[in-house]
Amino acid sequence: MEETYLDVPALAKLLGTTERFPRRLVAERRIRYLKAGTHVRFPASAVEEFLATNTVEPIRPRRRARRAA
Repeated sequence: MEETYLDVPALAKLLGTTERFPRRLVAERRIRYLKAGTHVRFPASAVEEFLATNTVEPIRPRRRARRAA
């Protein structure tokens, strides 16, 4: 099975953040990653999993009941 890996700049660009954010995710161990020497790589499946578990769905606003005058 062939897995695609992203480096820190690529993940930051994908998420629309600075490189500091993916590095913080690694430091806090909030995302799966592969470390080879000094290089940090993120499997594409780990990125998809991270996004799926941290996606917040919008709630449907409640209709306010009108009060009788």
